[in-house]
Amino acid sequence: MLTWRNMHVTVRTVSGLLNSFRVIRSRECMCAHGRIRTFTTGRILHNKFFKDLENQFNAARDKVADALPGSQWSPFEMNPNLPPERADIVIIGGGVIGWSIAYWLKKKERVRDGVKVIVVEKDPTYSQASTVLSAGGIRQQFSLTENIQLSLASADFMRNINEHLGVLNQEPVDLQFNHSGYLFVANESVAHIMEENYSTQRFAGAKVSLLSPVQLKEKFPWINTEDVALASYGMENEGWFDPWTLLNAFRQKAISMGVIQSIGEVTGFNCTLNRMETVDGETVDVKRIKHVNVRMPNSREYQPVECAIVVNAAGAFSAKLVDMMGIGTGPKDTLSGLALPVEPRKRFIYVFNCPDGPGLDCPFLVDYSGIYFRREGLGGNYITGTSPEEDAEPDVSNLDVDHEFFQEKIWPSLAHRVPAFESLKVTSAWAGYYDYNTFDQNAILGIHPLAQNMFFATGFSGHGLQQSPAAGRAVAELILDGSYQTLDLNGLGFQRIMAKEPLLEKNIV
Repeated sequence: MLTWRNMHVTVRTVSGLLNSFRVIRSRECMCAHGRIRTFTTGRILHNKFFKDLENQFNAARDKVADALPGSQWSPFEMNPNLPPERADIVIIGGGVIGWSIAYWLKKKERVRDGVKVIVVEKDPTYSQASTVLSAGGIRQQFSLTENIQLSLASADFMRNINEHLGVLNQEPVDLQFNHSGYLFVANESVAHIMEENYSTQRFAGAKVSLLSPVQLKEKFPWINTEDVALASYGMENEGWFDPWTLLNAFRQKAISMGVIQSIGEVTGFNCTLNRMETVDGETVDVKRIKHVNVRMPNSREYQPVECAIVVNAAGAFSAKLVDMMGIGTGPKDTLSGLALPVEPRKRFIYVFNCPDGPGLDCPFLVDYSGIYFRREGLGGNYITGTSPEEDAEPDVSNLDVDHEFFQEKIWPSLAHRVPAFESLKVTSAWAGYYDYNTFDQNAILGIHPLAQNMFFATGFSGHGLQQSPAAGRAVAELILDGSYQTLDLNGLGFQRIMAKEPLLEKNIV
């Protein structure tokens, strides 16, 4: 212990600049305490002390040099993860929709770095992201022309994905696309709706065929067709793929093009306010965002980001951003009371094994009862799920899985449609969120009339992943061109909500 006391006294007798190292040195000693007490007071420890002391003097000299005029030294520690103070466009939400918009904004810019884009995502692990927790399907079997066109355009994008999202010196993008198609099965009561949808789909360019019960049984002998009146099968551009691969491909490509990724949570906005009067005589406050406040993870530190345009691509929690702005809080049935009708809805996906189940020809089957299933890889593995009844929506405060839901609501219908599924075993399960549009279960694209510079891309109600390439392009067109250039998606704007004219989609899975 004599050496330790001598060292302590020596350090204390050094005057001036070295005093600033007393705390640092004491920490080092505390960390090294277990090692020091195992040595005797000898030459090795003596030499080590003087070597450490010399290193401290050198560090002090360098610090003084850094503090001289013209150096880069600052008395304040800067967080390197803070987003920039200014940007042209801030996209809130780093899911597949947000990154698709970012990619298309950079793709459409007329000069390199002409548009400065930031994507803010609060969950860098994507552990609760709707994108990666989805079933990964893509189809054109919708009832609305807008949805069919969005999915057709997205399928074409995915078919040529490396022409769009390939990055120099990186491995080619492989979505692991399975082209097994979607198969919708209808009973007598809903067969007429399927026929109407089929006409709309064919007119829009989708490759779909109708199958009678006999034709269905011939094509898929493992299906029970006793109560089937009609089936609809997608022959092209339908199937499933890996959601994470598509999300990551958009992200990597956008970053390679200059998009800035910021990990943090948006906690508020600084807005200007203009009080205006509508043609009906209603006084409303129209807001324009000047700054987006981004808080760093696990910290109270935040960065106000000055910007011209904000994109709300926050998915299931996009309405929270609107609430922060105080929009939609006015009286019901008024413009000031026009809220964003999007909320999180929890959906369960179960993985099960059935060695005697359908083989490689298994499509993504959607039964009229509401259940769906598809093959998951090889070895008799499948995934399945269904939407609950409106009055039985599960708690959205967590992503816990209700295993009784499978036993009571899913398995009976599975076993009825595919008798081999009488003998199956659930091997795992997870839950994810839909950004559910309670108004009409369709995407909301464009500007809210009371938020001048916030563009919305939300409310997809379960089909955002498959429509993300075309939806991202559409929003980029609205921002940079002022109108849609490729697909006419004006029907998906806020106007229908203001007019109380829902654009209902009949084929929600």
